Amino acid sequence: MSERIGVLGGSGIYDFEGFEETERVAIETPFGAPSDEYVVGTLEGREVVFLPRHGRGHRLLPNEVPARANIWGFKKLGVGRIISVSAVGSMKEEVEPGHIVFPDQFIDRTRARPSTFFGEGIAAHVQFAKPVCGDLAGQLAAAAEAISVKHHRGGAYVCIDGPQFSTLAESLTYRSWGVTVVGMTNLPEARLAREAEICYATIALATDYDCWHEEEVSVEAVLAVIKSNIANARGIIRQAIPTIPTAPRACKCATALDFAIMTDPAVIPAAKREALAPILDRVLASS
Repeated sequence: MSERIGVLGGSGIYDFEGFEETERVAIETPFGAPSDEYVVGTLEGREVVFLPRHGRGHRLLPNEVPARANIWGFKKLGVGRIISVSAVGSMKEEVEPGHIVFPDQFIDRTRARPSTFFGEGIAAHVQFAKPVCGDLAGQLAAAAEAISVKHHRGGAYVCIDGPQFSTLAESLTYRSWGVTVVGMTNLPEARLAREAEICYATIALATDYDCWHEEEVSVEAVLAVIKSNIANARGIIRQAIPTIPTAPRACKCATALDFAIMTDPAVIPAAKREALAPILDRVLASS
């Protein structure tokens, strides 16, 4: 049986044409409750699991999103790839509001968001130099090209806590770093997906130019662009899903924990081992 495909996004992303819902799944995790129920169904002949990142009705601030619970739940449900859909501000003139970006790097400017499944008796260090799955990002970019959506491949996404937008000084600083977009949600999601050996790639929906451009960001303007961007994101997902291989993944994401766990399996606390069973079972099967 092939791994399921996960889609992590806002409440408007999971209700599109062609998705046949089969069930809603509420999961309790060792890290608390996820943002909402997972919506399981089929799309373009593939099993897909959707989760609204901010909960139905958009109840959660970016720094309130229970990222560990969300990613753990995806892993428990057999998801091998996560497509993250996120609204972002553009930091480059050529990335116009309404365009889509497929970033391949992240800069973390968040504070105090839990960013690992490990600790409490188990130490692990995964490689994160290339935080986005190149295979999955390539499939998404090819889908955007196929349906003629204005898009940009690559670039850095700087993740801030929010919920306030950046100050002008911050925005100009990020510009000086050469980043492509600024957002509030993709970290620690990407870090946790890598620890869980799940491929992760982002469809970043540029909604505005942040405040570096001419004027302060208005929520009204952002919401107007999001509506048009959502249609493009839906189209990309529908176009990409049939192109994602059903064969076992060959990318390094699938084996990210090989040689990453430093702790002797014999001394890993039983409770921690049980809590992380969906994540650890593959690498600890022989120990």
